[in-house]
Amino acid sequence: MRLGDRVAPGLNVLFVGINPGVRSAMTGHHFAGYSNRFWKLLWDARILPERVTFADDDKLPAWGFGITNLIARPSPGIDDLRPAEYVDGWRVLERKIARLKPSIVALIGVTLYRAVLPMLDGDNAVSRRSGTSVLGLRPHRIHGARVFVLPNPSGRNANFSYEEMLGAYRKLALAVRRPSPPEP
Repeated sequence: MRLGDRVAPGLNVLFVGINPGVRSAMTGHHFAGYSNRFWKLLWDARILPERVTFADDDKLPAWGFGITNLIARPSPGIDDLRPAEYVDGWRVLERKIARLKPSIVALIGVTLYRAVLPMLDGDNAVSRRSGTSVLGLRPHRIHGARVFVLPNPSGRNANFSYEEMLGAYRKLALAVRRPSPPEP
């Protein structure tokens, strides 16, 4: 079962996950895992104008937000994904970004950022360090869109506390409200 994107041209933010979880694929909605904090973080950071759940993900484009995945195939975890799927997924995602022209591409998870990093331009030596240093706005652009790295909100993610995650999502809220600096 394939989970559809929630997108439209000219988004403020295109959220990109690695791939859908099994429950998301079964429900037909993004970030539907019982312990996933994505929707709570969007509300607590005041990114969205109202509190919503995964069942409301189709409202996002009307508010200037969208969701897609690097890899469309659902799986119980990322250990089930093959390296070739990342490369193939990147090709599809890059075309999607070129077509949709979002202002910001928000990569959900440090693992996702590190997976696509070799395909991005710029100095990635600093970005390869572990820890929270990779969160936030990155120096890369994808078809003009700024790149922002968020912690993965899955309940399986023990790398960040809720407060650390919320801090990153609040920085995204600020980035959405700030005009984009011109490309060099």
